[in-house]
Amino acid sequence: MSSAQSHPSGDARYTTIDRTIKLVDYQKDALLEVLNAAQETFGYLSEELLIYISRQLDVSLSKVYGVSTFYHMFTFTPLGEHNCIVCTGTACHVKGADRIVQAMVDEFRVAAGETTADGLLSLNTARCLGSCGLAPVTVLDGQVRAKETPEAVIQHVKEALV
Repeated sequence: MSSAQSHPSGDARYTTIDRTIKLVDYQKDALLEVLNAAQETFGYLSEELLIYISRQLDVSLSKVYGVSTFYHMFTFTPLGEHNCIVCTGTACHVKGADRIVQAMVDEFRVAAGETTADGLLSLNTARCLGSCGLAPVTVLDGQVRAKETPEAVIQHVKEALV
């Protein structure tokens, strides 16, 4: 069955998902790999996409949802053109992550977990990015930044938005 037939929308991005699913031989244990491919291809995991993956791998929707909500790298709404993640794990919190988040909220008028109205910037938090020795840590457009200050993060984001 071709991907255009397998997904009623005809969205060509589903061919990437189908290719990944076929590559892992429809193994249920490959759910995380398939979710990663879907996130990379679509930019976020919509309800429709989670249902599709559930059906294609023959995995319960509750399991697909459970795995996708467990990992911080998955998002369920489209992100902005630029994405800033602030680690709020214990080490980062102690070293001022809350001040970084508040500075971002104040400067760019975007709440944590939201995207600016113009779609240019998403601000997200993560429970832990696994870089505690570098606290506080942010990730701006995929680039990890260590020992950040509110002022430095604002400056980096402003440079990215230009």
